Amino acid sequence: MSLSGIRDTSTIRSPPPMRKPTLSIVQEYNEDVVKHAIELELQRGGQCYYVVPRIAQLDEAEAMISKLFPDGDVRVIQAHGRMARGAAEENVASFAEGNYDILLATTVIENGVDIPSVNTILIQNAQAFGMSTLYQLRGRVGRSSLQGFAYFLHKEEAITEQSAMRLQAMADLHELGSGFD
Repeated sequence: MSLSGIRDTSTIRSPPPMRKPTLSIVQEYNEDVVKHAIELELQRGGQCYYVVPRIAQLDEAEAMISKLFPDGDVRVIQAHGRMARGAAEENVASFAEGNYDILLATTVIENGVDIPSVNTILIQNAQAFGMSTLYQLRGRVGRSSLQGFAYFLHKEEAITEQSAMRLQAMADLHELGSGFD
């Protein structure tokens, strides 16, 4: 309706009170970094998103997380677009209720997910995502007064000139609202 002139557009130019910019960490994939990031978030009572580009990579990522936390004290649940009708929504809802520590997902969480207790996102193979997807994924965390962290983990051998530029932009555009103008 704003395009037709019936209604004016509005722009929100300031973040909610107490919101902090999400810290963006761009580095080569390393299991020690994954473990450290998850431990830090869980120690402060939060939850994590762990995102992979392909559904086929979810089970491998879950096995890696289980290997990093062999005591079974980290609860992981998956969500992706090929799950049975309603299953992904149910899993996200169960995660939001605090029944799980890590939501292992594809880009299905890119839009419409607002869980203030999730303040760390780890994006595996970040070089495989487009700029808008990376920006949207980073926006899933830091939605409370706690500091948000976004880890853009990439494979050095898979980096192209364009993906390097995207990841550099994510590192550079870290202030609230940056990239908007």
